[in-house]
Amino acid sequence: MNSIVILGSGGWGLALACTCARLGHTVTVWSAFSDEIDAIKRTGELKAKLPGVQIPKSVGLTTDISCVTGADIVLVGIPSAFVRSVCEQARPYISEKSILVSTAKGLESPSLKRMSEIISEVFPEHRIVVMSGPSHAEELGLGIPTAVAVASEDKDAAEFIQRAFSDNTLRLYVNSDVIGCEIGGAVKNVIALCCGVTDGLGLGDNTKAALITRGLSEITRLGVALGGKKETFSGLAGLGDLVVTCTSIHSRNYRAGVLIGKGTDPEEAVRQVGTVEGYACARATLALAEKLGVSMPITAEINQILFEGQPARQGISDLMSRPAGAE
Repeated sequence: MNSIVILGSGGWGLALACTCARLGHTVTVWSAFSDEIDAIKRTGELKAKLPGVQIPKSVGLTTDISCVTGADIVLVGIPSAFVRSVCEQARPYISEKSILVSTAKGLESPSLKRMSEIISEVFPEHRIVVMSGPSHAEELGLGIPTAVAVASEDKDAAEFIQRAFSDNTLRLYVNSDVIGCEIGGAVKNVIALCCGVTDGLGLGDNTKAALITRGLSEITRLGVALGGKKETFSGLAGLGDLVVTCTSIHSRNYRAGVLIGKGTDPEEAVRQVGTVEGYACARATLALAEKLGVSMPITAEINQILFEGQPARQGISDLMSRPAGAE
């Protein structure tokens, strides 16, 4: 059994804490927010993030980041905007033997770096594994079967994490394509915002299917331009994650998009929903695409809607009136 520290008390981190405790690992959850830790200690759950899921009493809970000392595995499960700062806080305490696992999905602004690149800059000597795939915390926490990919430049590290986290609820598949897994996980949130917008506008399944498939083409073009493998985007970290995020009410990105489609100001929609990774990632994704010369028309239109005041319905009209092309 292993010593596992999860940085972040979000829904996914808590769901993984439940899985790891069930497997017999020694698990500690760290949060920067004492009110969240206190709520779990008092009620056994965190209703704001993972309602209805009881956190095992064996899981340690703390706001002291030195808890990472001596851990076999340190899982970075916090919003992408805070990955660098939290890693820098933890750096004085993390042991050389620790394997770092990133579940954060996004791109850093303004550097446009992926999460594993940030973690690698802070911890250049450590082995890093990326975990990504179609994985709503609300479902994993309730024991609903879930499958994700784990990717690393170090195959042994990825396989170690595969063995450590796998049970009859969570199944992990090893993947060597770190870039592809991270781009799939980050940019699918942008497309999910778009799908939410079209549902908010009252459009149909045809529109959503078009956005998902053409959105996948955009994600694939960007990922391949960065050095990712095309086949990755047909797997769990690509198509799988995209579909579940674009079609489920569990998805905060989708829910924010619905509000925007119904006329809510984008900033207000994000405030109402909470962490919406696709909001900031939309701008970073477009900047990265422009830097690489990659065509991403859907991403460009959602940026106009989010940041330039363009009416949502105009974005759909612009996409439908583009010059004819081939698939």
